[in-house]
Amino acid sequence: MKATICHLDGILIIEPLVHSDHRGFFLECFESTRYGETGIADQFIQDNHSRSFKGVLRGLHFRRRQPQAQLLTVMHGRIFDVVVDIRPNSPTFGQWLGTELGDNGPRQIYMAAGFAHGFCVLSEVADLHYKVSRPYDPHDETGLNWNDPDLSIAWPVSDPIISDRDAAHPLLKDCSLVAMG
Repeated sequence: MKATICHLDGILIIEPLVHSDHRGFFLECFESTRYGETGIADQFIQDNHSRSFKGVLRGLHFRRRQPQAQLLTVMHGRIFDVVVDIRPNSPTFGQWLGTELGDNGPRQIYMAAGFAHGFCVLSEVADLHYKVSRPYDPHDETGLNWNDPDLSIAWPVSDPIISDRDAAHPLLKDCSLVAMG
């Protein structure tokens, strides 16, 4: 497998080794020793699966008091994935990375704790699989406004389908980042 370090410390783009032939393919989505050799030391304790349709934009989500690491794989379809550094003491605070992920690679993205995450769907449907380092806690989840002008994220959709909750998230400059430092 190949792990590429990005300009945001704590973000890796991972290309797992794929064994394919005329029957299809096989790959290991996660193996703790091999992924640990790339610097991923998190213990993943929960797996999540989400499905979204073309034009849907989810995010930018994060956890305020108990930040979590994530390993994301697109199982079906294609997305534009975005991470934003929200660690106040980070030299890359407020910077973002956008990358296309899909089932034709495949590629994964690893996000250490301290990043906001979002994506928009480019294919007709996209199924995402997340490994996370903390269990779901609805009282700790929050987000940033997906269209924050200070972030200037170059989303590849102009009029996304977005939830009322995501549309109401504050701008980064107005956000309380309790445990991110």
